[in-house]
Amino acid sequence: MVSIPIHVAKAKLSELIERACAGETVVIAHGKRPMVRLVPVDGATGRAFGAMKGRATVTESFFDPLPAEELDPWQQ
Repeated sequence: MVSIPIHVAKAKLSELIERACAGETVVIAHGKRPMVRLVPVDGATGRAFGAMKGRATVTESFFDPLPAEELDPWQQ
């Protein structure tokens, strides 16, 4: 476990996030008093290219022009 003062955490937030995601326990302290623990969110692995392949479909009607009542607000 590593305890980091707030002012240092502000300057090195990206590095601390990487360390927490790698499994290290990161505690941010106000003076000597621990305030928060930085932990990764479960399942937050980022987006994978092609993750939706085969899960979404587009029909031919997708390419049809919008009706005037739907198109008008976009052209104002």
